[in-house]
Amino acid sequence: MSAASHAPAITGILVPHMVPLDAKGRIDEDELFRYVEWLVDRGVHGLYPNGSTGEFLRFTVEERQKIVRIVCKAAAGRVPVVAGAAEGTAAETIRACEHCLEAGARAVAVVAPYYYRLSAESVEAYFREIGAHSPIDVTLYHIPMLASPIEIPVVRRLAEEFPRIIGIKDSSGDISHMQRLIAAVRPVRPGFSFLTGWDPALTSMLLVGCSGATVATSGIMPEMTRAVYDMAMAGDVTGAMRLQPRIIELFDMAMQGADFPEGYRVAASCRGFRMGPSRQPASAKQLADRSALEERLTALLETLGMNRARPSDAVVPVA
Repeated sequence: MSAASHAPAITGILVPHMVPLDAKGRIDEDELFRYVEWLVDRGVHGLYPNGSTGEFLRFTVEERQKIVRIVCKAAAGRVPVVAGAAEGTAAETIRACEHCLEAGARAVAVVAPYYYRLSAESVEAYFREIGAHSPIDVTLYHIPMLASPIEIPVVRRLAEEFPRIIGIKDSSGDISHMQRLIAAVRPVRPGFSFLTGWDPALTSMLLVGCSGATVATSGIMPEMTRAVYDMAMAGDVTGAMRLQPRIIELFDMAMQGADFPEGYRVAASCRGFRMGPSRQPASAKQLADRSALEERLTALLETLGMNRARPSDAVVPVA
């Protein structure tokens, strides 16, 4: 079994950020570096590349490796990087874990097997293989709308038996499920991290005991998601609840104005980043809808006092 980690627990706001692309759909390395620098400067607690919002399935293995290297270099040890490492098989996922460790990531995030809907027994067997052989700490990723679910008893057993498995991100948005999960796992693994991936319930999830969040809106309004976290941790329920509707407003606008996660690509552009076109082809109507979405998002962000990043902000060549 892989050795236990003695690193601090994963907590706070970790950004599942998108990847800027150039006009030809290639990774814009300098702009990715600038975007990460900007996020860190805005006070986020960590970075979460190659997640669902980060469109990991639209990049090759080599590109995903490049993304992790760039993000780790830009973070420069100031905040932890929890890198997506999900591949099609356990063996390939373990190889991805090895690369993330070499690149400087603090931990990896591994989604349950996707496309094929697997039984709880198969999901557990998959994570047992990873828990036993990963050279880097692992956070589970429960997103039942897109992948096989990770049942609560499975999470508890994995947390008890595998020191390398240190936390879980839950994007179900189900508050009662999160409460049951925390109640089942925290008594047997006090340092286990519980991260919510559901923006509309950010405040509520933090108040019921989550350690932090990896929410897509944090890549657009890192200042506000960080403020909600700080308020919730300080017991300022009124303050956190006052900001939560703004997060929901951005979430709804991004999710309803374009196919996920394209709305967040548009939103990041509104904050001043050259995000480029999606790799997913779009119809003429979708392109027109995105232009309208950009106008609405720009107006919302201006209302919230969210200024655009200057082109000169944190421009540091990758090479």
